[in-house]
Amino acid sequence: MSWYEERRENKRTEAMIRREDAAAAAQVRIAERQAAAQIKRADEQARREAKEQVTAARRERRAAMWRGLRVWFGRHVVELLIYPIALLSFALAAPSMAAYGASVYGSALGGLLPGITELGMWAFAIAVVIERRRHPDRSVWGLVAGVLVFGAVAFGINFTHGLTVAWDHGVVMGTASIAGVVAHQLTLATAPKSGQQRREARIERAAARKVARIRRAAVKRAVAEIDADGSARLLYAPGRYTLTRWRALEPATAPGLPVAASTDWDRELADLLANTAIGSKPSIEGEQDPGDSIEGGAVATLDHGPDLHESTPDQQRADRKPGRSIEQLRAELAAAIEAGTVNPTSAESIRKTLRIGIARARQLRDEHTKGGRK
Repeated sequence: MSWYEERRENKRTEAMIRREDAAAAAQVRIAERQAAAQIKRADEQARREAKEQVTAARRERRAAMWRGLRVWFGRHVVELLIYPIALLSFALAAPSMAAYGASVYGSALGGLLPGITELGMWAFAIAVVIERRRHPDRSVWGLVAGVLVFGAVAFGINFTHGLTVAWDHGVVMGTASIAGVVAHQLTLATAPKSGQQRREARIERAAARKVARIRRAAVKRAVAEIDADGSARLLYAPGRYTLTRWRALEPATAPGLPVAASTDWDRELADLLANTAIGSKPSIEGEQDPGDSIEGGAVATLDHGPDLHESTPDQQRADRKPGRSIEQLRAELAAAIEAGTVNPTSAESIRKTLRIGIARARQLRDEHTKGGRK
């Protein structure tokens, strides 16, 4: 290869290298432009998404606020209807009371009179609402009494102020002064309760009143025990009782409940005396049975012969049911005979099973053995 051809080949190679460098540079510039455009598009997309998120959040907050307002309005629709009446009542009564107070007291301090007439009854009225909603079971009779007293004061003073012009002015001014409080107490002062809760509250109040009456009757019937040091305490006879129409306690039985210990000592004594009378009756031959006599220190026995059962010293005292009629005893005896828990020919067995007195046990035994009622 000649020098000329070699030179031309070198130029061609250099031109090719320059073209390749230019092409590579163009590719780099294109890639840079594409990367910059992509970054720009990504930034714009991010800005759009952030703006959409902010808009969505603002829209959601606005929707939540409106939902909250709708719920609040739904729950407080009564307040929204009543408190405007209260504001109108106050706006009508307070300025006139201020002017009337200034004229009565002869100074600007008389303008504070609405603080007693209007603000006084409203303070008690709002206190009733707050107390009943915080503590539904707590009594608020003192606050209600305050509303009534200050309401009466407000009506009276406004009525008196109106009478200085005419009686109809007094009626209008007095009514306007308490109209808001009356509406407020009728609608908002009662604790919200369902029908079932109101019925249960009435039942609880009736039960509390009955318990109070029974306790008062028990206190009247109680006896006092005085110690050696002079201190005293009341003693009560435990048992089941009912109130008579004269508010006195009377022993009672409740079907289905276990038998309570007998405290009817008068009936116990009557049974004992009846047993003594029966035990001392003369025999058929006109002579008294020495086994039934209590004369000369002998002890009257319950029955004779096979009816007599040896007593056990450690046996617990019979727990008698107070107040049962003879018909109830006959029914209980029939049930015990059917169950096989009593010997109907033994008065002692009947007495222990039914836990009754001696006289009635013998009467039931005689009725059973003779096949009829005496």
